[in-house]
Parts: sequence; C-alpha cells; structure tokens
Amino acid sequence: MSNIIIPISNGFEEIEAITIIDVCRRANIKVTIAGVENIETIGAHGIKIISDAKIENINCDDFDMIVLPGGLPNAFTLADNEKVQSLLKEFKEKKKKIGAICAAPYALHKADVLNENFTCYPSFEEKIRLSGYHENDAVVIDNDVITSRGPATAMIFALEIVSILCDEEVYESVKEGLLAKDY
Repeated sequence: MSNIIIPISNGFEEIEAITIIDVCRRANIKVTIAGVENIETIGAHGIKIISDAKIENINCDDFDMIVLPGGLPNAFTLADNEKVQSLLKEFKEKKKKIGAICAAPYALHKADVLNENFTCYPSFEEKIRLSGYHENDAVVIDNDVITSRGPATAMIFALEIVSILCDEEVYESVKEGLLAKDY
C-alpha cells in the first residue's frame, strides 16, 4: 500500500484537498494529513479539517509521495514553512513523487524542486516562471513531479495520482466507481 502526505495550513482549497484525500483513500492509498500550523485547520471557505499529525512529526521515509493542495494563504504558508520546504527537497533527492495543484506549485518553485514543465492556477506562473508553463493542460507530469491547475481539475489530478501509485486494475475500478471512466 502506498502512503502519501498532504500538508495543509489555514486557507487551503477545500475542493482540492478533500478530492485528493477521498480519491486516494478509495484506491486504498494511505493518506496522512499534516497540519502545518495547527491540528485543526480552516480552509479558504470555512471548512475545518482535523489533521492526522503535525508537519514537524513527518518523516520522508514513511511516504511515497507528498501532495500539496492550493488555496490562499495556504500556498504561501507552504512556500515559507521550513519543514515543508525541507520535506520537498528530501522527496526530490530520494526521487520520490511530488504533487501540487493550483497555487501550490509556487511552494515547489521556492524549494527548487519544480521540474521544467508544469501547470498551476492562472497568474501564478508569473510568480514561478513563464518557461515550461502549460496554460491549457489540466495536469502536467514531468518525471516525478505532477502539477495541476485548480479546483475544477482536482478529480483529474487525484486520479492521476492513483494511476501513478496503483496498478491499472485499481485505477480503472476507482474511475468507474466515481463515474469518471470517460475522463
């Protein structure tokens, strides 16, 4: 069973975080939500999540992938948090999978782990860089780094994570159960 860590802080984008958590758990991927500020975190639209752990207690070796949801100020908090930044660098060094959606690729950029090709929420490429930006792709995979655009692409992004971490049978089963087999 694969394990992923999802760091979140206040202002996270709920659709992105919950979709990733839900879809991955349907695929029997173990998901650990790590609170960056507190165990109870409030999303950009007032939804509260109780984290499984504090980010300070997370060890890279326990996980196969780190996935960052977007939302503001969450993306900036993840970009400025020393532990999140060090985890991103360690995941990159160990050639583990890294994912970010919406504004969160900015945190990958700050950690210097974002590969050449990426996508993000429109306008955030200006904070990252214009070269390698794919403005019309819902998901961009560049080696071990996967990025996506925003709330409307969260399901596609989450299914790509399942595709990367699970076998084809699990991936197809989850897609069918979600009525997403035409996507």
